[in-house]
Amino acid sequence: MPTGKVKWFDARKGYGFITQDDGSGDIFAHYSAIEGGEGEFKTIYEGDVVEYNVTDGDKGPQATDIKVIEAGPRKSHRSRRRDY
Repeated sequence: MPTGKVKWFDARKGYGFITQDDGSGDIFAHYSAIEGGEGEFKTIYEGDVVEYNVTDGDKGPQATDIKVIEAGPRKSHRSRRRDY
């Protein structure tokens, strides 16, 4: 099963790209291809290491059966504390 690192993923739009470890370029990733439970919110994050299968989509190759095998660093969305 191929592996790669999430280049970017927009959870609001439901898609992004994975940089493939084999050097063959970036591959499209859609939220519906992320493994998870029924009715569960599915997303991946920049820097996550993933494994996946590849299928031919309408616009070229795309990842299917995406599974996170190592979580990447998470960016903090908390605002900075300000001392007044």
